[in-house]
Amino acid sequence: MHPIPFFRPFRTLAAVTLLTAAAGVSHGQALPPGVRLGMTADELQAALPGLERVQRPQRLAGGLAGNWRAAPATVAGLSFEPIFYFGGGQLRRVEWVAAAQAEPDLGAAAFAEIVAWGRSAFGPELSSSDPGSAYAAWVQGDTDVYAQRVTSDPRRASVRVVYKVRQQKDASEL
Repeated sequence: MHPIPFFRPFRTLAAVTLLTAAAGVSHGQALPPGVRLGMTADELQAALPGLERVQRPQRLAGGLAGNWRAAPATVAGLSFEPIFYFGGGQLRRVEWVAAAQAEPDLGAAAFAEIVAWGRSAFGPELSSSDPGSAYAAWVQGDTDVYAQRVTSDPRRASVRVVYKVRQQKDASEL
């Protein structure tokens, strides 16, 4: 059992799973059962029948669009909304984002809990922090996982957890 009951480390990308907490299913920041990066939208809908289409998808660099969302999940008192991003017909990124401006600690407890989970699941993190943000990242096979806390503008404080397909560049792309 890992110290954070709603998280479980994954062994391979295909085996990333959601945990069941003692009180019932918790939609933590691990990918839900049957969900894997690289799957199609039809496969995602089959794995998560309760998905909703995003009315105005957010667009990211590289042509990714956040087309789908699932029910929010609570971690350390914050409500995280999962958004599923597609590019080239495949799931390329999953983000859980929580607004933290109403929290007295601006999401510090949730971020600390997520970082502790990451350490137990993936080992030591690459991290950085400055007065307005903190960041922790891990690599698991062909997946990048990172947590970020932004407090530079306390009225827009947030915490996020991201799973994304690892993109490696060779010297010709630098």
